[in-house]
This record gives sequence, structure tokens and C-alpha cells, in this order.
Amino acid sequence: MIKNDIKDKISAHIGKMPSLPVSVSKIMQICCNAYPNPSDLNNIISLDPVLTGLLLKLINSAYYGLDTHVVSITRAIIMLGINTVKNLALSAAILGTLQKNKDKIGLNMEGYWRHCLCVGVTSKLLAVKQGVDFSLADEYFTAGLLHDIGKIPVNAVIPADYVKAVSAADRSQKSLFIVENEEIGLTHSMSGKMILKAWNLHGSIADAIVYHHDLCEYSGEHRNIVNNVAIANYFSCAYEIGFAGDRNPEKPEDKIWETLRLKDDIFDQIKEEVEKEIDKARVFLNVHDI
Repeated sequence: MIKNDIKDKISAHIGKMPSLPVSVSKIMQICCNAYPNPSDLNNIISLDPVLTGLLLKLINSAYYGLDTHVVSITRAIIMLGINTVKNLALSAAILGTLQKNKDKIGLNMEGYWRHCLCVGVTSKLLAVKQGVDFSLADEYFTAGLLHDIGKIPVNAVIPADYVKAVSAADRSQKSLFIVENEEIGLTHSMSGKMILKAWNLHGSIADAIVYHHDLCEYSGEHRNIVNNVAIANYFSCAYEIGFAGDRNPEKPEDKIWETLRLKDDIFDQIKEEVEKEIDKARVFLNVHDI
């Protein structure tokens, strides 16, 4: 298939994807305000029974490990904070939409989602170890969880060609990101950017999706999140936790590690904790089974 045809087909596929729920869009708008009001969030979520169920299931899961069972959205917002509730709503909506394509994928989806969970929990763990406020750490998890969403439409449209690209990357011992561009003329970051444009999503999570392989090209305000996701992605691929098609990841430059005050032996210290957190976070992949 001609490279331009591939781009057009993937673009058309993304264009046919369902929009994010109106309630999620409204939540994003409220959270962009300088002083978001918890009661406004409560009013929107309470009017959406599906979103209410999703959030309560997530909030009461082992991932958050709360001491009491939460049945009130108002209480959940107060306990978790506006930023966390925003990320819960966004990740649940995106995963619910993307999972509809799970039976059309060339790559093994169990391995793919385990990789995404690994990057999410590793990003969050690294952020906490760097002193990031715990109320903001879920932003790192969500960015990591969603960093590879661009692979979903590529797999759905050209599964056989994408598996060939993965094999070519393995044989040549190159990063999949490089081989994607060589073989199909489009990287999963470019595909992710198309999704973000279709859904009108911006901010730190969007930046991580687009730039986690292009750190030198990033000049935005969310550098810490983007860098953490890149480091976490390298960890997941290098340690083969899950599988997203990249057995030969490019290691982020030394200056990235120095900026985050990290050494690569940090992975040996957190690997066991990461594995435990992945098991807890699996609830994010089953949020629609309510």
C-alpha cells in the first residue's frame, strides 16, 4: 500500500471514531478554569449515569486503595481532587472508545495494554519519587496510560503491514518509532496527534502522546510529564513488561535523566512495585464492565 494511501485511510478511520461524550468535554472545560468548582463537576457527572458508574467503580478499586466505600460523587471529588476526577473521566472515555477496535488488531492486545499500564504506573511512581505533589501524580499515570493510543488506528487499518513493521524493527534492531516512518510513512505519535485533533484535546497528556519519542522537539510547559513518560516507556520496553512492538527502544539522552534526577538503576529498585501497581491498575481496562 502506498504511504499516502495509508495516511488517508488512517485519517478516515479516525474521522469515523465516536466523539468523546459531551459530559467529558464539559468536565475538561470546567477543569481548565482558573478556579474550577467541585459542585459544577458534580452536576455534570450526576446527570450521566454511565460516567457515574465508571467513576465510582474506579474510585472504589484497589488502584486507589481507599479505606471506605464511596457512593457519592461529591465525596469522591473532595477525596480525590478535581484533577484526578478529570483524568478518571478522560481515560475512561478514551479507553471505552478505543477498546471497541480491540478485535481488529494485528498486535497482541493483552501485551499492548500491559505495556500501557506499565508506562502509566511507572510515570506516576517516578513522579512521586521526584517530589511531585500526590494530587498531581495521576496526570502522569493518565499520560503514560494513553501515550501509545496512536497505535490503535494504525493496527485497525493495516494490521498485517503493522506486524511487518514490528518484525522489521526487530530484525534491524531499530526502534519501532523509526521503522514506522520508514515502512509506512507514519508514526504512532503522528496517528495519536490525529486523534487529539479529532477530539480537540490539549495539555500535558496530549503533549506526552505526541512527543514521548521526540523530546528534543518539545518546547512546551509540560516537559516533566513528557520526559517521565519517555523514561517510563523506555523502562517498559527494555524490561519487556508487556509488548507494544518495540524491543529496541532508544534510550533517552543523559540530559533527560539528569533533569529528572534519575539514574537507570532506578528501574531495578521499582520493578517489583511496578508489577504490583499494574495488577491494581488493570481495572482501567475493564471500566465498561459495570
